[in-house]
Amino acid sequence: MNTKALFLFVVLITVLSVAGRFLPHPANFTPIGALALFSGVYLAGKTRYALLLPLVAMLVSDIFLGFYEVQVMISVYGSFFVFGLLGMLVARRKNPATVVLGTLTGSALFFIVTNFAVWAFSPLYPATLVGLMTSYAAAIPFFRYAVAGDLFFVALFFGAFELASSLAPSSLPAFKRARR
Repeated sequence: MNTKALFLFVVLITVLSVAGRFLPHPANFTPIGALALFSGVYLAGKTRYALLLPLVAMLVSDIFLGFYEVQVMISVYGSFFVFGLLGMLVARRKNPATVVLGTLTGSALFFIVTNFAVWAFSPLYPATLVGLMTSYAAAIPFFRYAVAGDLFFVALFFGAFELASSLAPSSLPAFKRARR
C-alpha cells in the first residue's frame, strides 16, 4: 500500500469512526478505540502525531454531540491516547494474540479510568467506596458493548488494512520497516 493509499485508508477509517458515534448503536459500541489502536500500531512509527487522530475524531463528534464535565472528558480523551500508546507496544510484536490483548487491555483501561472519573467528578455517585463500586457496577453493560465494539472494529480495520496490504505487497516494504 503506497502512501496515498494509506492516507485514503486512514481518512476512511477516521470518517467511519466519527460517523460511528452518530449512527444508532449500542452505548459504547464505537470505532474510536480501534482507531486509537490502529494509529499506534501502523502510524505512530511514522509520526507521533498519529496518536492524536482518535482525539480529533472525538473532538469533531463532541462538537455536535455535546461536551460534558471537563475532568470526565479529559479521562475519556486520555484513555484513548493511552489506547494508542498500547498500539505502539503491540506494533513491536504484532500478531493476532498481541492485537487482541492490546484491544482488551485498552477496553479495560478505558472502563477503569472513565468510570473512576465519573464517580470522582460528577454528582451521580456518593464519594465513598460504595459509590465507586456502584459506579463500576452500573457501567458493566456499557463495558460489554465497549469490548464487543473494540474487538469488532479492530478486526475490521486491521483485517481490511492487512488484506489491502497483501494485495499491494510491492509498495509496502518501506512502510512495514518504518513501523517496527
